[in-house]
Amino acid sequence: MSRMTVNLIGAGRVGQTLLGLLGDQSDCTVQDVLSNSHSSAEKAVGFAGAGRAVRDWADLRPADLWILAVPDTQIAAVAERLANVLSIRENRGAVAFHCSGFCAAEQLEALRELNWHLASVHLVLTFATPKLAKEQFNGVHCGVEGDATALEVITPLLEKLGAATFPISSESKSLYHAAAVFSNNFTVVLQAIAREAWAEAGVPDDIAVKLNNSMLQATFENVSAERPQKALTGPAARGDDLVVTRQGEDVARWHPAAGRIYQEMSALARMLKSEGATQGYETSEK
Repeated sequence: MSRMTVNLIGAGRVGQTLLGLLGDQSDCTVQDVLSNSHSSAEKAVGFAGAGRAVRDWADLRPADLWILAVPDTQIAAVAERLANVLSIRENRGAVAFHCSGFCAAEQLEALRELNWHLASVHLVLTFATPKLAKEQFNGVHCGVEGDATALEVITPLLEKLGAATFPISSESKSLYHAAAVFSNNFTVVLQAIAREAWAEAGVPDDIAVKLNNSMLQATFENVSAERPQKALTGPAARGDDLVVTRQGEDVARWHPAAGRIYQEMSALARMLKSEGATQGYETSEK
């Protein structure tokens, strides 16, 4: 296919970012954008400098590639709606992918009756804003799974946009995505607890921010340079049980939920330092 036509359903931050990247490609024609909010579809078109925002499913034209950047719980329903609308127009043999890290490509199963080739693409990026995400996209890792025919189209396109693709198992997507949650989302929660604890301990906010940033930077550098077992430091890692016990009690009095996290994380830290892995530790809660 010499020039690829692209339609987008779902014009949130992920959809806008992809549309902006595709709008810069000379061999891609961005066509139609449909979203729950017409204003968000218009915003996506403006951001990409290409395509047209449509108000209704009936306004969607056939395309070579369809991107469904919608919430996980809506993927199957959107695919079914799309199949019903397009069955009349015989848009057969197209490629479609959704952007969930949790759901497999089979969520698009309703489109198989149109003989479409289906895949999923998980863009391992935080997408704070479409502008920033577009700037950060070069070198971003993308986990892909689905039909071989779909991946033959999608993989080189993503790589042309600057991504580094890797295969993921359809059966293991939930665990795969949970790893990303631990790596990113829960890290942010832990930083919030740390900031709150520093504030409770009387550390000025501007100093807490600097402490937070310097420790995060050092942790990033250590984990990047070494395996987690070697990068790990702190009282639990060095076997200072008195500090772990007293500190855990103090944290629990201040913030019971954080106290439970401290206890469990300390036990996992001991296991990681001694065994090289966290598996094998059983939670203290029955």
